[in-house]
Amino acid sequence: MKTNILPRQFLRGVRVVTEKNIRIYYTKAPVLIFGLLFPLFLFLAFYIGKKLDMFVFFPGLLAMSLFFTSSSIGPLITPWEKQAGTFERLLSFPVSINTIIFGDIVAGMLFGLVINVFVLVAGMLFLGYSCNIPVLFLGMIIASFCFSSFGVLLASPAARSPSHIMMFSSLIRFPLIFISGIFVPISELKGFARILSYFSPITYFVDIANTGLRRISFIPAIVDFAALLVFSIVFITLSNRFHKRNLIKGL
Repeated sequence: MKTNILPRQFLRGVRVVTEKNIRIYYTKAPVLIFGLLFPLFLFLAFYIGKKLDMFVFFPGLLAMSLFFTSSSIGPLITPWEKQAGTFERLLSFPVSINTIIFGDIVAGMLFGLVINVFVLVAGMLFLGYSCNIPVLFLGMIIASFCFSSFGVLLASPAARSPSHIMMFSSLIRFPLIFISGIFVPISELKGFARILSYFSPITYFVDIANTGLRRISFIPAIVDFAALLVFSIVFITLSNRFHKRNLIKGL
């Protein structure tokens, strides 16, 4: 009986935390700016006036959009709640730190999925792709979970100010997009640049997006999916460790 109750309590706690995050944080200005507007303007800065083939570069746009939207909520939740004084109340509830972490991850994952389903559908309609739908949607689910886990990890430093966390997360997130095959295909990267690209989780979803949309891949699909799962496990493990260590710091 006890073993059945524990998973039910955990899932219920994750659902409650997720619903709370959705109600509070989906409409926050930093989420909309860093999750929606910034990746769009960044891509346009590289696209306008350069005669780039949108059919070739749309998979990179999809990957960048999914990365920024899925990882935009996680870095804000913990410092915002510490600043508002509500994090102590959350810790007083009968939930574990794992429940809070997974609730934050699911909230970011759903935000990224909902937004980027519209981005994907628009690309399919206007660019005429012959899509592998199962590969694309499975890849989006796993990648959004991975990117959201990364966002929650970025919130682990003991800081009460969301601006400090956003500055820190920007220093980490922005360099990743330039080594991930978004603007320069992986096949064209040479030497140390190609080695670096394998340490970015975005690289593997860019390859999945190219596989699903253009039927072109540089990395075997099974490796792409496995890499995203491994990155997810690493991010969740580190989030758990760092959040527990910094549990009451910054309160």
